Amino acid sequence: MTGLAVVIGSGGGIGAAIQRELESSGQFERVLGVSRSSEPKLDLLDEASIAQCASDISELAADIRIVFDATGALVLDGHRPEKSLRDLDPEALANSFAVNAIGPALLMKHFLPLLPRSGRSVFATLSARVGSIGDNRLGGWYAYRASKAALNQLVHTAAVELARRKPGAICVALHPGTVRTPLTEGFAKTGLEVQEPEVAARRLLAVCDGLTSEQSGGFFDHHGKAVPW
Repeated sequence: MTGLAVVIGSGGGIGAAIQRELESSGQFERVLGVSRSSEPKLDLLDEASIAQCASDISELAADIRIVFDATGALVLDGHRPEKSLRDLDPEALANSFAVNAIGPALLMKHFLPLLPRSGRSVFATLSARVGSIGDNRLGGWYAYRASKAALNQLVHTAAVELARRKPGAICVALHPGTVRTPLTEGFAKTGLEVQEPEVAARRLLAVCDGLTSEQSGGFFDHHGKAVPW
């Protein structure tokens, strides 16, 4: 067993499954799940909270080998995905960017510096295929699509900087597929594969295990295939 694994958003369906899978793997000295109700706690919308959580974790006597960000939201404050431009609401748009792009960007700001300077490490964050600009053929879902597209750019840019300082570190965006959680309830289409959280967790961690430093900054699905930007 080597190092520490950190799961951010461990209170959610995917995050909790990721934490259980990491714990059962026996690969790590310790697996730490953080959320608004954990100790140390982390509030994605409060940078001071993120900074304090990162500082507390940095004091643990173990190298961080994986940070898995399982945060994200499709419906916020009752605002459902837009079907048309006429449905755009500036507050809903701002909230989606705060949760799906700005929050994860601040996680990278405070947690990427904690990755060890030598050896392999991974920072993975949950994006979504609907955030792909090249794959967008249906339109709609403006806020969620745009916020996840912004997240992909933030990941790619952070990976460029990370490679200069920590060549063994990997920073990626992952599409988990459709997972049976409250986030997807009511949005899964007929005929679409809906995975249980445990299945999604195993697939996503298998992708993380197979990544190389040359793939840092990429956007991959739960089968390890690259997703178009």
